[in-house]
Amino acid sequence: MLAGMGVALCLVSAACFGAMAVFGKFAYEAGVSPGALLLVRFGLAAVLLTTVLLLRPGLRGPRPRGRTLVIALGLGAVGYAAQAGLYFSALRVMDASLLSLVFYTYPVLVTVVAVMVGRDRLTAARGAALVAASGGTLLVLLGAGGASLEPLGAVLAFGAAVTYTVYILVADTVVHRMAPVALSALVMSGAAGTLGVRALVAGDTDLRFSAAGWFWLACIAVVSTVAAMLAFFAGLRRTGPSAAAILSTFEPVVTTALATLTLGEILSPVQLAGAALVLSSVVVLQLKPGRPRSADGLALGHAAAAAAVPEVDRQADGQPGEEAQPGLHRQVRHEVEAGQGRGDRQHG
Repeated sequence: MLAGMGVALCLVSAACFGAMAVFGKFAYEAGVSPGALLLVRFGLAAVLLTTVLLLRPGLRGPRPRGRTLVIALGLGAVGYAAQAGLYFSALRVMDASLLSLVFYTYPVLVTVVAVMVGRDRLTAARGAALVAASGGTLLVLLGAGGASLEPLGAVLAFGAAVTYTVYILVADTVVHRMAPVALSALVMSGAAGTLGVRALVAGDTDLRFSAAGWFWLACIAVVSTVAAMLAFFAGLRRTGPSAAAILSTFEPVVTTALATLTLGEILSPVQLAGAALVLSSVVVLQLKPGRPRSADGLALGHAAAAAAVPEVDRQADGQPGEEAQPGLHRQVRHEVEAGQGRGDRQHG
């Protein structure tokens, strides 16, 4: 039975991530540019996560070296920076609710790519999930009726989903080598570095906006980045990757609800039907046995190091490691690696 606290933490994480698009809309209204939003978000998140590691040394895990360190920084400097740039560019020209639904096709995209590169096999359930997600996305876009949908926004949103898919699959190569909070701090630092260099070269990032703009940026960095990640890690430890992935489908629901309440965005019945198909496809991917880790422990939403949490948390809490708890370790390892078919994941 799922621990009530774990479920609550996963839902809190999904709600925090789901609020990000709405916070972004309010930041734009306060005069914040996309460049300034991204720079402050990642810079502040990197500082806060580094502070957490300083206060909780047990969360650091083994020190990354060589190729692992380069990949971790590159995930932020290239992958996450590009994904976030596409996501918040799309947010300027389309509704937050539509953006969240188009972007949330990434769990299915991860499964498709994993099948294409031979990291998993296509089953009937995954085929059905792919058809449901594709049909649902089409309904979401067509249901806009051309009035509230900018084609450029849809292309940018889908581009963000594709970029995030690649980011997840690359993160899969280092996810077991680093502690999750440490990996997140490096990813945020890498993204902040790239965006800082861009701001210096382009000279178009103006930080002289109102106090309201700083407030919404703080909400994005603190609530929708750091708090969301930490709540996810804590919830994942108690629920396991499959349950956490299913609970993450609450994220676009929160975005849509908040956008309706605060921004006046309303989905048509056709779009609501499409949203249900998109979310159901993600649930199907997690409920069926033999699921790939790329679509399970990896495609959980903004948590590249999710699969490593149970062991890292035991070390942080001062509990025995693998040798003292072989049964628990085997159980965690079996759940993470079940059905992957190969040796070997952290929105917007």
